[in-house]
Amino acid sequence: MIDPAEIWTGTLNSRAIQAGDTRVGLYDTTLRDGEQTVGVVMTAEEKLEIARLVDGLGVDRMEVGFPRVTAEDRRAIELLLGAGLDAELWGFSRAVAADVQLISELGLTHSVIEAPVSDLKLDALGVSRDKMTGRIEEAVSSAVAAGVHVAFFGVDGSRADLDFLAEVYRRALAAGASELVVVDTLGIAAPEAVGYLIAYVRDAVGPDVPLHFHGHDDFGLATAGAVAAVKAGASWIHGTVNGMGERAGNGNLCEIALALEALYGYQTGLRLEQSVPVARRVADMCGYGMEPWKPLVGENLFRRETGAVAAQFHDPQAVEPYSSHLVGATRAIVLGKKSGVESIRIKLEELGLQVPEEHWGDLLTAVKSRGVAKRGLVTDEELRDMISDLPTASTDA
Repeated sequence: MIDPAEIWTGTLNSRAIQAGDTRVGLYDTTLRDGEQTVGVVMTAEEKLEIARLVDGLGVDRMEVGFPRVTAEDRRAIELLLGAGLDAELWGFSRAVAADVQLISELGLTHSVIEAPVSDLKLDALGVSRDKMTGRIEEAVSSAVAAGVHVAFFGVDGSRADLDFLAEVYRRALAAGASELVVVDTLGIAAPEAVGYLIAYVRDAVGPDVPLHFHGHDDFGLATAGAVAAVKAGASWIHGTVNGMGERAGNGNLCEIALALEALYGYQTGLRLEQSVPVARRVADMCGYGMEPWKPLVGENLFRRETGAVAAQFHDPQAVEPYSSHLVGATRAIVLGKKSGVESIRIKLEELGLQVPEEHWGDLLTAVKSRGVAKRGLVTDEELRDMISDLPTASTDA
């Protein structure tokens, strides 16, 4: 649970928003949908490490993969099933008999079963509505007969005919599905539309069926869509570490949790203080970099170069919306073109360097010149070299 003393958002949100009072479940799909990021390949051992990191975040459910992809994926799932993780482990299956059989053979007791439900998808596959609905019913009933708890996942539901979508969901439930996933496969739904869709499905299937929301970020609205889904009654939100996934990626699970807890008052149980180390480790393992300005985990969120901001650096609440401790980050002053005299003072103190105050201006000029010349930040070693060039400076602590 977030300590309110670490959130510095003022009173505007509390004036505008009625705080939530429910617990939201988090469903991580980094090992399946996240691995669909172009160029990312995870070994079984890497999946095990990532699973342990994600489990340490405190997610409730974890999708362990799609076992029909390769033998390596099946081996990874076997490793995860034996790893003693706290999260509930879920498989992923198409509405295909062989997929369902393998889920059961591996010993997974929970699984998503997915099938396309939009006419755009069905036409592209050359499959009629009736034929796909029959496949869904057969796959769901087969999984349930094998003792698997099923959540039916309607691919491209946000572009489906809503009457047909409601029919498919009801028939999946009649076949034995226990939960339903509302899916914005291409990230096309505005937050208001997500809320409408969740409410529509709720009306269609009744008040007692747990609803999930699975959103993508093609319009940059995945977090907003997840919040809208919760406000409309979704009890489970899907996402990945760093928003990994196809195209523009999935909803970023840590960002969603932070927004739900800090701005809307819901509880997720996520250990947000693990966000930064987990995000950076997963990025390193998967071989991609993150934007330095990325919300919550970007390296620039708690680094300050601008001199005007450095003058307020001693008071985090003046320059940041939440505490760095909340997400496991470190605050820092960095030097470059935009630095000011206060930046120099703080950096000298941080490094234990003694430079007479009358030389700070000269040092600032040198820092700015170096920053412009290299079109980047000035390193601590470069600063030390500049100090050594000052006529009377000492670098003793």
